[in-house]
Amino acid sequence: MTDETEMKMIVAMVRPDKLGDVKQALAEVGAPSLTVTNVSGRGSQPAKKGQWRGEEYVVDLHQKVKIETVISDIPTDDVVEAIAEGAHTGEKGDGKIFVLPVDDAYQVRTGKTGPEAV
Repeated sequence: MTDETEMKMIVAMVRPDKLGDVKQALAEVGAPSLTVTNVSGRGSQPAKKGQWRGEEYVVDLHQKVKIETVISDIPTDDVVEAIAEGAHTGEKGDGKIFVLPVDDAYQVRTGKTGPEAV
């Protein structure tokens, strides 16, 4: 990396119905770029039992959305706080946020590297 600016990847798993709030919160702190993936996961949220055609089943993998964003010129704490506020319901299963270092980045279209590519 040619520049000393730190790049961080922030990965969050949140409830699908909170995606709009998280997107809005990220835009407000100046981090509008993100990647969203539908995922299933299991954590502290309790399993749910259901019945279908007389058979009982357990749902222990809950639907979540995985949000990924890479930042270089925005304070990491601001982005984490924005995601947490947008995703918060106060109930189990609100999600998790992870902050990872990014060694380098390469923008395919322009050839820019490092923080300029973000």
